[in-house]
Amino acid sequence: MTSPIIQLTGVAGRLLEVPTGLFINNEFVPAKNGSTLETLNPSTGEVLATISAAEQEDVDIAVASAKKAYEDVWSKFSGQQRRVLLLKLADLIERDAEDFATLEALDGGILYNDSKRMNVPYTVECLRYFAGWADKVDGKSMRIPHGMAYTKREPIGVCAAIVPWNSPLMITAWKVAPCLAVGNVLVLKTAELTPLYGLKLARLIKEAGFPPGVVNILTGFGKTAGQALAEHMDVDKLAFTGSGVVGRGIMIAAAKSNLKKITLELGGKGATIIFDDADLDNAVFWATLGITVNNGQICVAGSRLYVQTGIYDKFIEAFRTNSTKTKAGDPLLGDTTKGPLVSTVQKGRVVARIQKGLSEGATLLHGGESVGESGNFVNNTAFLGVTEDMSIMKEEIFGPVASIAKFSTEDEVIKLANNTVYGLSNAVFTNDISRAHRVADALHSGQVTINTWGDVSTNVPFGGVKQSGFGRDMGEDALDGWTNLKSIKVNVLSVQKPKL
Repeated sequence: MTSPIIQLTGVAGRLLEVPTGLFINNEFVPAKNGSTLETLNPSTGEVLATISAAEQEDVDIAVASAKKAYEDVWSKFSGQQRRVLLLKLADLIERDAEDFATLEALDGGILYNDSKRMNVPYTVECLRYFAGWADKVDGKSMRIPHGMAYTKREPIGVCAAIVPWNSPLMITAWKVAPCLAVGNVLVLKTAELTPLYGLKLARLIKEAGFPPGVVNILTGFGKTAGQALAEHMDVDKLAFTGSGVVGRGIMIAAAKSNLKKITLELGGKGATIIFDDADLDNAVFWATLGITVNNGQICVAGSRLYVQTGIYDKFIEAFRTNSTKTKAGDPLLGDTTKGPLVSTVQKGRVVARIQKGLSEGATLLHGGESVGESGNFVNNTAFLGVTEDMSIMKEEIFGPVASIAKFSTEDEVIKLANNTVYGLSNAVFTNDISRAHRVADALHSGQVTINTWGDVSTNVPFGGVKQSGFGRDMGEDALDGWTNLKSIKVNVLSVQKPKL
């Protein structure tokens, strides 16, 4: 039994067809018990589509399909064959860039232009980058007494990935590309808030020529489908990007089941540090972008701004001007510069954090209120005089809310920036190259950017420390998370036989 196909309207009335079923064994099928979920348009609150929602039985079927594909077919593919398929998938996504940008705008509230110009190209580049690694995953050779040893990296087997609702296509590529490149199969669960891109992607996976079962894509709820993957005895590795609470739950499930390999990319509370000698215009541009792009709904958001006293007043004036130049509206429209938050629940959380900041005594610089009568819109917001004990300085808000504080010395700001349980990404703005390196070395985070912010580069590893998780996406280092290392030791026999 196949699932129905829906039609959605995109830019300039463009019609887009999307399947509604679970993608298992290269077919779209309904959930076995008929479970469904509704995905909403965050700009209007209207229902976009009703799609299948995977339950335990569906997860079991998908994992069994992946396991069979790995054992019977995929494990026999060469690196060159895998490379060809990944490159074909990249070409197809590039061809259908407008469709993916439309879907991310419709059910994620992501600006169409941002998706088409950034998310889709980064996705394509990620697939092409790891396609290049497909036949180049090598080990090392070593001398040992009486012979030699060598190591080899082998695929793990049946892997799973649970991806978030922010930048869903790009983050999916971070999992899919290295996973398949090294020879694994994958069961992917999309976020319940933004599932539509995954159904479109599934069509292209089939069109690219991947054998049935190599990639299965499940739509569904985290508490059922996601939990079932985390607990599954036949899933050998699980990659997760999302909240710390869920990440902890996944680790517990892995420990209680088969001790599957886990990589986690969790939350962040990034510090943006601006020294007196920084290029003011550059610092203002990136600091603004760092807390407003995708409405601050990104793990690397620069939500803590530490500004040195000598440049503080000029920075605040320019930052306020930049941050309030927005036009909220339909993310499909070219002149919209501010889309909605992803859901009413997320909007409620952000508004509650803003109110908490006010009640704790922070000074509102701008924003702080909802926009319009419908949709999940919240103005860009910034607070001054925020102290380290305030919740808006400590907790991840995942919204367009900046907390700003002054600092005097380099040592002081390093202590402030490191005063967090998170350690994902920080940014430093200074024209003193020696200071830039000193501060970058002293910051406790997986990534530091200098005179820029965010900066996604496919060939550079990305991931966190502390409660921001472990493991890496992108770059050669990402391959470690999708392979097992085997050591082989060879006793080189001498001409003379050993004596007993």
